[in-house]
Amino acid sequence: MRRALFRTALVSLACLAGLASADAAGRRYVAPPDRAEERIVPMYGNLPGCDDPAVLSHLTNSFDSREATYWGPLQALSYDRIAQLGFRSWGDDFIPRRFCTARLMLNNGVFHRVDYSVRENLGLFGMTWNVNWCVAGLDRQRSYAPDCKMARP
Repeated sequence: MRRALFRTALVSLACLAGLASADAAGRRYVAPPDRAEERIVPMYGNLPGCDDPAVLSHLTNSFDSREATYWGPLQALSYDRIAQLGFRSWGDDFIPRRFCTARLMLNNGVFHRVDYSVRENLGLFGMTWNVNWCVAGLDRQRSYAPDCKMARP
């Protein structure tokens, strides 16, 4: 009786682990196919450009909100010298990103370099693009240290 229970427990564990096993009739258990490929959202790389007003507006709003909430009275006023650093720089198998850099004028009259990336399907509920950014000299928590290098490709 103990052997039968032990054998049944081992067969059950093997089935749960996805291993092939045989039942009393000699039929083999095969794990169901993985359905992950059905859940994958296709990514086409349809991203707005570095100088797109929607991208710069998102960056400005995000910067202004962070500064007002945590650090002080700085606000983004304007951008110039906008350039693309790379597009899908890490390869086609990764989330599409457009890497950009620009010069940001703040309300204190000082220019700072801002490195940012526009990323596909990382916005609200994975439905739209998002912007990840770092302002050189204002990365106070060293999230992208050294000097915003980790925000670039």
